[in-house]
Amino acid sequence: MKLLKKFLFFLLFLFALFTTFVLVCAFNPALTRRVADFLYPERTGEGMSAAGEAQEGGSGEEAPWEEPIFGDEAGADGLSGESNPEDVSYPGRDAADILEPGKTDPEESGPARAYVTAGITGRNGYEPIKEEGREIEEEEARQLDEELGYGNTGDDLTFDPLFYPYYAMLDERGQRLYRQIYANANDLYEAFAPVEKVRVGELTDVFAAVIGDHPELFFLNTAYYCKYRRSGICAEIDLSFNRTAQDLPREQTVFWQSADEIINGALALPDDYAREKYVHDTLAERITYDLSAEMSQSAYSALVNGRTVCAGYARAFQYIMQRLGIPCYYCTGYAGESHAWNIVGMEDGYYNVDVTWDDTDGAILYDYFNRSDSDYADTHSRRELSVKLPPCNGERYRGLEQNPEDGKRGIEELGITPQQVLTTLSDYETDCYDRIAQADSDSFIFANVIEGEELLGLWSGEYQSGAYKERFLESAMRAAGADYCELRLSVEELKEDRYLITHQVTLGYP
Repeated sequence: MKLLKKFLFFLLFLFALFTTFVLVCAFNPALTRRVADFLYPERTGEGMSAAGEAQEGGSGEEAPWEEPIFGDEAGADGLSGESNPEDVSYPGRDAADILEPGKTDPEESGPARAYVTAGITGRNGYEPIKEEGREIEEEEARQLDEELGYGNTGDDLTFDPLFYPYYAMLDERGQRLYRQIYANANDLYEAFAPVEKVRVGELTDVFAAVIGDHPELFFLNTAYYCKYRRSGICAEIDLSFNRTAQDLPREQTVFWQSADEIINGALALPDDYAREKYVHDTLAERITYDLSAEMSQSAYSALVNGRTVCAGYARAFQYIMQRLGIPCYYCTGYAGESHAWNIVGMEDGYYNVDVTWDDTDGAILYDYFNRSDSDYADTHSRRELSVKLPPCNGERYRGLEQNPEDGKRGIEELGITPQQVLTTLSDYETDCYDRIAQADSDSFIFANVIEGEELLGLWSGEYQSGAYKERFLESAMRAAGADYCELRLSVEELKEDRYLITHQVTLGYP
């Protein structure tokens, strides 16, 4: 009897202990996640598919499904886990040397709901891939299985990883889907069943890889639609085409002719560097930055229409360099806002090139031409699949070109006296505080001039770290009676090592 009582007391103790643990976990989600990670390591870390993991710069939201679909066949990384670097050959580097993700974005919210969208030039405009979808009932899914074909599977296509790096980042199943999407896009085939089982989130990386590798698909919109089963498996992929698809042969001819004119000029030059600079300068000369440009995410908007945003500049540069036989990649990320630029392969390694930011109203600059990752560290941060592109550490062609001094404006042209030029970070913060605190409108623009590259670096660091909030913005916002403040910043380099900083301010009130 005593033995039975002891056993019952022991069971009660275990029950109480378990109940306490459950309550602790309920009120401590972080502990719950750690326990889950320990018990189910396959669902975290290396066991999570790349398409579903919360990478740096991503949303971090959990996917609406629980298990990877490819099992042992696909490996732990899903469609785009490892880039298979042994299959990729890049000049001037070890093929396994993949760039690590860069800095995180500046903070976009705080206790006082103040945030900034900061950039060195303010010329961005890249729009990330847009995916839309609709869950369908099993009956509709079965009907699609019976009626919907694959279209053109593209099984006979091959893509050189030196020129199509995003293709090389996908596993075998992802590559097969890539070929199918590419082939159907060329055929203007809108709706088809995927040749491989794929979930909605995984499909995004595959579609982005096609877009990133192929600027010649200017008629394909950077958005797609997907019908999927309750399990998350895609049953139908729908592509979307812009107006040029209505008369594609004619539009392609116009596109090729526009590109050929620049290509022929470049081919007359003696080496790859001279050709690269010629393409950079010619595009900056011929293109006008325009946020309202039609088809702004395409190379067509740049080469044919001559009006585009960063995406159009980058895709046009990529297309022409590819045609010249020079490896050139479309790189996306963050530069105050979502942004696109290029990575170019020369014989000694890779370089960053941002034609958009070098195209100023006054002159063609070279601040962002053939620069290393360290040169870009304060302004550009890679995101999405672009973090797997090769690092830019070439030296031979780094910073060879000098900016034309006569292309810069002086303070006298702006109506600014030397006494009004700000020389310390404290002076800048005080000026900004006064302008915002004394605002008589909820939307306005003001500008100031700072002096010295060192001060510019301190200024940039303040926004990168988020220190601007407590240093001036939150107090200025409260003084103005606002509970919300957004800044959009742009910088213009002036003569005599001075910089014009323009602030577009939007205030929100209770």
